[in-house]
Amino acid sequence: MVYVKASEREEQIIAAAIKVLSDVGVPAATLRAVAAEAGVPLGTLQYVFPSKDQLLRAVIATVVEEISWTLRAGLELDRGVEHALRHGVTSFWEKLVTHRIGLQIMQYELLAYSLRSETAAPLARLQYDRYCAVVTEFCEQAAQAAGERCAVGFDTLGRLVLAQIDGLILQHVANPDAARARRDLDNAVDMLVLFADPQRVARGSRRPAATG
Repeated sequence: MVYVKASEREEQIIAAAIKVLSDVGVPAATLRAVAAEAGVPLGTLQYVFPSKDQLLRAVIATVVEEISWTLRAGLELDRGVEHALRHGVTSFWEKLVTHRIGLQIMQYELLAYSLRSETAAPLARLQYDRYCAVVTEFCEQAAQAAGERCAVGFDTLGRLVLAQIDGLILQHVANPDAARARRDLDNAVDMLVLFADPQRVARGSRRPAATG
């Protein structure tokens, strides 16, 4: 058997888990199915991830990392919050929603699974805490790079961005319509930009920050 580094084996198993979870759903996914997809013995998978919850936690972390990378890809932070929101949200939608509906369904199933399970309940909070943190940091970094101040706290802005996108994804999953989704997405970003009301801070003023 070819030797594989522990970190590479872990990545291999997580990628397989995401595929299985996206294809068959969280309730139907088993460690055995993930092991088969990864091409490793079940015992090897259980050595790396002793429980399903540990594997799901790793899946959440990987998906969050991918979302973060997608939001930032090709972004010019110094163009400010409005540009960051428009570019980031559009890039996210095109790369992780339009062509990966299964991934989005998986995330909602993961949330429902976590909320229904006594042992996995903390995963639901972890999932959304990390989603919000990604968007919050993303917006705050754009404001700082551009020397802007927003009319609302970045944590609040992050939660509302996530709420808007979540709602649009659910509608698109239930009734796919690419043209409608894109129009609604543009309108949602318009509202978010108006709410954030990013303004340039005059030179010599205190460090840019959000109010509220």
